[in-house]
Amino acid sequence: MAVREPKRVLFVDSEILPYLPETKISMIGRYLPQFTQEGGKEFRSFMPRYGCINERRNQLHEVIRLSGMNIVIDDIDRPLIIKVSSIPSARMQVYFIDNEDYFKRKQVFFDTDGVFMADNVERAAFFARGVLETVKKLRWKPDVIHCNGWISHIIPLYLKKVYKNDPLFSSSKVVVSLYDDDCLQEHFSSDMKSKVMMTGIRSRDIEHICVDEPLGINLAKLAVQYSDGVIMGSAEIEESLSGYVAKLGLPVLPYVAVDTGTNVYAKKYNGFYDQILQKGSDAKKSARKDVRKDVK
Repeated sequence: MAVREPKRVLFVDSEILPYLPETKISMIGRYLPQFTQEGGKEFRSFMPRYGCINERRNQLHEVIRLSGMNIVIDDIDRPLIIKVSSIPSARMQVYFIDNEDYFKRKQVFFDTDGVFMADNVERAAFFARGVLETVKKLRWKPDVIHCNGWISHIIPLYLKKVYKNDPLFSSSKVVVSLYDDDCLQEHFSSDMKSKVMMTGIRSRDIEHICVDEPLGINLAKLAVQYSDGVIMGSAEIEESLSGYVAKLGLPVLPYVAVDTGTNVYAKKYNGFYDQILQKGSDAKKSARKDVRKDVK
């Protein structure tokens, strides 16, 4: 009997401990992959290489074979640099998306005056493209892609519209975590549409950021629109956002407290991944039955 290959989960995080300070998101970025691996799945983890991350202390080094490509954002070519670091205690490797223009500065999302950075949407678009292109170079086919943190919110759109026919991603399921994030009410640049656009995307596909104000909450709704499941990462979620999730009728994992002393939350998260994958498998079986009926 053929041995079943383990399921693969791609974690795309805005923050991971210990590279950034302890937050709800960075704790999940650090511990969830470890628990997922211990539960029998494979994983890869990605985050941006912010300038505040000490490369020497964290032993980051460039992966030459993965670096070297350019990514076009708003008609400007920008080089993609891939770095990697390990957390030995967790047998965990983290890939970092880097670019001098977007991630060299010491601040993460807000400048020294506490103002949301004007080019944050470009940074998010570059990060999304960088992750997906690097996974292609790795030739690593994910079953589930978990977007954790607002800077990953463009990924579901790209997966379902730009990369949908790529064999590596065509059957991948997307899960997005939502939080009571400060960035939900922040304004992005007014030309957000042009920064996000790629071949395969139409204006109506991104109506949340075309018709409505370019706010973080509308970017979150865009992520939800192209996801296969939603995890409530906070006990309280903005009502218009949680209402939009309910309106779409997506599978939802209610809020589960993150306790790193146990892996209860991780078991629930991984059970949710399995639920999403099973739903996709059942849909495929149903489609095959319909085809056989038509043939008869």
